[in-house]
Amino acid sequence: MGSGNADDIGINAYSTDMASFSVASGAIAALISFGSASCGAQGYPFSQRGRVDQTVAFTDISVVYGRPVARGRVLFGDSALVKWDTIWHPGADSASRVTFSRDVKLEGRDAKAGEYTIWLIPRANKPWTVILSRAAHVFHIPYPGESSDALRVDVTPERGSHMETLAIYFPVVLRDEAVMRIHWGETIVPVRIKAPYRPD
Repeated sequence: MGSGNADDIGINAYSTDMASFSVASGAIAALISFGSASCGAQGYPFSQRGRVDQTVAFTDISVVYGRPVARGRVLFGDSALVKWDTIWHPGADSASRVTFSRDVKLEGRDAKAGEYTIWLIPRANKPWTVILSRAAHVFHIPYPGESSDALRVDVTPERGSHMETLAIYFPVVLRDEAVMRIHWGETIVPVRIKAPYRPD
């Protein structure tokens, strides 16, 4: 009786294993098929990566960021994609990262050489807050928290021509000063940068 029970358990286990194998094989095949279909349908990433490098005086500034596309959406507002008075990351996927090779000043405030991620607090009728976070290698959500903040400065946004795909660029570079713009839709956030370093 004992051996019969053992054989039954063995057969049942084998049958279960074979059934599991069949289910797993089917699942894998479905995933492969779905993945191929998705790749074929989606084709390219929704938000592609961008990079801009700018030398200001003797300081190198590099920005690497994701570039979300407006696609007809209302971008900023109480019921828009980006809500007023909430911390927002200007980019997509891996958080937008700025690197300074030397100490700089943003809107007159000191920022040490190094890597930072960029975050914003948009507001309806007040200056926006630009945040540099020391959490340099993170995803665009969630915000790493105030404990990682290196700097917060307030800037007044501007209106400009429509920018369908988010762009970060330097329209003004003069001697040891520059303006870095974060531009999406008709909203532009200009950040003034001074690079005072001079070699001995």
